[in-house]
Amino acid sequence: MNPAADPEYLGRLLDEHGGVLSLYASQWTDAADDCVQEALLELVRQRELPANVPAWLFRVTRNRAIARARARQRRKRHETAASRDVAFEVKGREPEWSTADVTAALEQIDGDLREVVVARVWGNLGFEEIAELIGTSLSTAHRRYEAGLQALRTQLGVPWTAKK
Repeated sequence: MNPAADPEYLGRLLDEHGGVLSLYASQWTDAADDCVQEALLELVRQRELPANVPAWLFRVTRNRAIARARARQRRKRHETAASRDVAFEVKGREPEWSTADVTAALEQIDGDLREVVVARVWGNLGFEEIAELIGTSLSTAHRRYEAGLQALRTQLGVPWTAKK
């Protein structure tokens, strides 16, 4: 049996190394604690303990943090590219902000709201599809979309509408 499956052993590892591992992972990601937890779960799944458990935890935590950072960069590039494909209009005149502004504003709003706005505006999903995607009611999906649009308006500082 893997000793890492023992809660007391995991607790000691977390007490001894958790803070440092989290600090280490924070170089790459804002979700450093999640990376540490994922590394500990991976340790539990090992058949045998690695020869140097702390070094192994550092390596796995680092790999998880870098993977999260890369995923965030991919998402940001995708959102930037996708936003170029949507025509924006500000009360009949040219927009006062760039694609980079829209992407930055998207990053500032709550993740649940951002998910719905991106799915609706850039993904062209209907509210029924979005409700199914996020596991909520149609009215909640619509409310999140409206709240997301309002949050974007606030972030951008100008009223706007998206054209399909």
